[in-house]
Amino acid sequence: MTTLRIAALGPLCDTDAVRKAQATLALDLTLPVGHDEVLTPSKPIPGRPLKPELIAHSLLKPKPLSTVEGRALLVHSVAHIELNAIDLALDVVWRFPGLPDAFYTDWMRIAQEEAKHFMLLREHLRSLGYDYGDFPAHNGLWEMAERTQDDVLARIGIVPRTLEARGLDASPGVKNKLIGAGDHQAGQILDIILEEEIGHVAAGNRWYRYLCHERGLDPFSTYARLIDQYDAPKLRPPFNMAARRLAGFDEAELAALR
Repeated sequence: MTTLRIAALGPLCDTDAVRKAQATLALDLTLPVGHDEVLTPSKPIPGRPLKPELIAHSLLKPKPLSTVEGRALLVHSVAHIELNAIDLALDVVWRFPGLPDAFYTDWMRIAQEEAKHFMLLREHLRSLGYDYGDFPAHNGLWEMAERTQDDVLARIGIVPRTLEARGLDASPGVKNKLIGAGDHQAGQILDIILEEEIGHVAAGNRWYRYLCHERGLDPFSTYARLIDQYDAPKLRPPFNMAARRLAGFDEAELAALR
């Protein structure tokens, strides 16, 4: 019998970006979860398209937003993040057994919302005369997934609560840049993404605290240890405090950012 966790491997291993997103959206969340299954993928993870070329983050250079190419490049970078976010959510579903069923349905729902975001951005990119894969991108998000592949606490503590939370901080600035350059459609798409990403980070906070409780760990001090242990990016202002509060960060965590 196919389970939700087995089904997650299909789109995760798919090497076509659009097909990956479409297959994720088509997944049936009513399947039995199979929470105790120990799975072994038969294909490389994640499935990657031939393009975009993946290069070091430091080599990626923006172009003026006064040009269509410059706006497309920025939209492409967000689309690349969303495609990686599909893989990250699906990877959590298959990789870590033994958690409550709600854990897996939460991350599968998140994968589907990330797929929706990717398709919205890809459609807009095509309206600008470009497509996903036309610009180079970086592999930073998946590199962190690989570093945290042996510990679900580290994965949840760092990916949604650190890397995706940085997206909450960055979103208003990116939106304002695109709207300022006349791309109001991109601004509307980013509004949709921000609203749903708040829920994704909230799920990260909820399950991180659950895992800390299960292991008898203090969430605050454990987070600081995980950041050092896994060499996670250090957070820098500006911070979107309103979005972070909605996503479930407590006042002690917000004060530490300051």
